[in-house]
Amino acid sequence: MDVDHDSAGVKFAPPAAFLGTLVVGLALGKLLGSPDLPLAHSTERGLGSLATLLGIGIMLSALGLFRAAGTDHKPWKRSTALVTDGVYRWSRNPMYFGMALAYAGVAIWMDSLIALLLLFPLIIVIQREVIEREESYLARKFGERYLSYKSAVRRWI
Repeated sequence: MDVDHDSAGVKFAPPAAFLGTLVVGLALGKLLGSPDLPLAHSTERGLGSLATLLGIGIMLSALGLFRAAGTDHKPWKRSTALVTDGVYRWSRNPMYFGMALAYAGVAIWMDSLIALLLLFPLIIVIQREVIEREESYLARKFGERYLSYKSAVRRWI
């Protein structure tokens, strides 16, 4: 991964972290005979599907806004625009929120308690290693405009 010097300096691809953790969680669940979630099968399928589709929709919406603004969505690349409309009006991090929601949906749909539990430490890693770096970078890059946005819009939801 080629990290741009004018960037947040994130050292890994967040989608890979979400996907990798999900795969590890699902595999560990199968290997260890993970306890089932305390939900009916039909509830798991419905709730899991809904969360996954909603998460994907939020991610695609956020990506579309970045493309329309002409800025790169990769946090190791340079930001050329501050996106504050659309899904960014209610979350400063809708891509990560969407990834977390889709991850949770798949874990629920697959009835994997271990995968679902691994989401919590993953969110802490994303917060510390990605979001906090991005926030510092955006404050340096966009100054008061970003700080005003940051004070008006929640980090997650």
